[in-house]
Amino acid sequence: MTLRDLFQSVRPAQWTKNLFVFAALVFAKQALAPALVLRATAAFAVFCLLSGALYVANDLHDAAEDRRHPRKCRRPIAAGRIAPRQAVFIAGAAGLGSLAGAYALGRPFFAAAAAYAVIQTAYTFRLKHVVILDIFVIAAGFVLRVAAGGLVIGVPISSWLLICTTLLALFVAMGKRRHEIILLEGDAPDHRPILREYSPYLLDQMISVVTASTLVAYCLYTVSEETVRKFGTSDLILTMPFVLYGIFRYLYLVHQKGLGGSPEEIVVRDKPLAASIVLWIAAVGVILYLL
Repeated sequence: MTLRDLFQSVRPAQWTKNLFVFAALVFAKQALAPALVLRATAAFAVFCLLSGALYVANDLHDAAEDRRHPRKCRRPIAAGRIAPRQAVFIAGAAGLGSLAGAYALGRPFFAAAAAYAVIQTAYTFRLKHVVILDIFVIAAGFVLRVAAGGLVIGVPISSWLLICTTLLALFVAMGKRRHEIILLEGDAPDHRPILREYSPYLLDQMISVVTASTLVAYCLYTVSEETVRKFGTSDLILTMPFVLYGIFRYLYLVHQKGLGGSPEEIVVRDKPLAASIVLWIAAVGVILYLL
């Protein structure tokens, strides 16, 4: 095992998902408070370490299936570059270290981090094989990140923020499932048995429902009385074009380009999608902090 193998095993490319920890900080208008930014950053680091431990445990459990996958077969554990005993040690050390760090940040945050660990562990060993529920568990991981971000800085979590996060996470998870079916074709059930319960048509129908729900929920959030009263402006609706473009661009990449298997890679590599996200963040920042 090399340091490169160790680093790859905790999947740093997927740590972008942990940026959801900062959502509560931004939408609570506390992004300019140094002490809270430091706590949120520490929470982000904890989730990176914790998710890394869970990825190693997942790869160890799925090693046999991953060896039959055209891309996952290159992962260090599936490829045999990290031995099972080494993987157990890495997962255990990273898991215990992250939970210790979470406890140091406060019991409420520790509870959210522990809940995330329990749910993701259940997903690895059982829930990934339960149709539809597997997608909801993936979404729950994002919601817990958002909730944990609010708990660590002591601000209430908006129900709108949780709703929009849930719908967006479902949207991404369904796109991932669709990509797996298209990529693996007839071999899909051999790699992941739950894929035999899905079809591109079913997932397209579900994606359509979630896409519409996500857009409607975000629109209602920006103009709701609660949001206008909290931020003192109704201008958040001006960020809607970036959200629309981002979702439509992602659908284009999933349906026309056959992508969607690694959302974190799409966000980084597809310049139009990345630009829409950056512009949305900039617009939100200007509206909440400068106007």
